[in-house]
Amino acid sequence: MKKTGRFTWIKDSRSVLPKGRWFVEFFTPGELHAHRALKVLETSSTAFQEAALLETHTFGKVLVLDGETQSSQLDEAFYHESLVVPSLLAHRDPKTALILGGGEGATARELLNCRGMELVVMADLDYNILRFAEKHLGQWHRGAFSDPRLRLLVQDAKKYVQKTGRRFDLIYSDLPSPVAGGPAFGLYTLEFYRDLKKKLAPGGVFTVQAGPGTPLQFELHPAIYNTLRKVFRYVGSYTAFIPSYDMPWTFLYCTDAPAAAPERLRAVALDRAAAARLRRPLKYSDGRTITGAFCLPKYYRDRIKASRALITEARPMFFSTSQH
Repeated sequence: MKKTGRFTWIKDSRSVLPKGRWFVEFFTPGELHAHRALKVLETSSTAFQEAALLETHTFGKVLVLDGETQSSQLDEAFYHESLVVPSLLAHRDPKTALILGGGEGATARELLNCRGMELVVMADLDYNILRFAEKHLGQWHRGAFSDPRLRLLVQDAKKYVQKTGRRFDLIYSDLPSPVAGGPAFGLYTLEFYRDLKKKLAPGGVFTVQAGPGTPLQFELHPAIYNTLRKVFRYVGSYTAFIPSYDMPWTFLYCTDAPAAAPERLRAVALDRAAAARLRRPLKYSDGRTITGAFCLPKYYRDRIKASRALITEARPMFFSTSQH
C-alpha cells in the first residue's frame, strides 16, 4: 500500500491561518469562519455598537457589527432581497413600509425599487452607524438615503412603533442579533410584536430576520417562531444561504391576511408582480426562489415543533452567532 505521508490538511493551532490579517468568527468551540482582511477601511464605536468596514480578499467590502458579519459587497443582495421581496411581491398593492433598523440602507433600496411605493419610514437608533453607512456603503444603499420617499428617523424603533399613529402595508425587522447589552433584544419580545401588529394596515405583512439556520445554532429561530405564532394567524419560516455568513439564514413571514398567507404564494404570480412593479431586475430572487425558500428541511421542522421557547420582556433571549 502506498504511503500517503503526513496529512497536511490537518493543521495545528500555530499554522491554521496563512500569514496576514484575518477577521475570525468562532461559531462553536470547534468551528470558525475567517475572512482575509486586506485593509480596515473605517471603524465606528458608539454607545450602542461597534462597526468596522473591511476590504477582504474574497467578498470585497464586509460590514462587521459587534464582531458579527452583517453583509458583504459580493452577496448582500442575497440577504436583503430575501428579507424584502417575498412580502413586497405577495402584498396586493404595497404603498407604505416601515423598517426597524436597516442601517446599511439596502433594505430601503429594495423597497424603493417598487414603482408604487410612496413612503418608506426607517427607524434606526444609531446616528453614527447611519452616517457611516451613507458615507461608506454606497454600493449597498445606491442612493436610497437621498430618495424623497424615504423618511429616516434617528430614534429607538421600539418607541416609534409604540407612539406612531401611522399604519403600514409592510413592516420589516432588520435588526442586529439580540445580544446581551445590545440595543435590539427588546424588539424580539411577545409584547413588542403585539404592539407592532397594531401598526399593520389590513392585508399587511411583517417580516423579520430570524437568525442562523445551521443545526449548530438553531435556537433563536424556533423561539421567534413560537412568539410570533401567539400574535399572527399565519407564520411561515423560510431560508437563504448567505456565503459570507458561511451558513443558511432564516426569516419569518407573518400576516393575518388569508390571501397573503405563505402557503398561498405562487411563483407565477410573484414573477408577474415583479415584472409589473420593480424598476430594477433582481439579482437573487424570483418566484421559484421565493416559493422554494419556504420548503424547509425536515430537521428545521422537527426542531421548530419540539421547541417550547417563548420570548417575553420578563424572559428575553440573548443570542450571537459569534459565541466563542
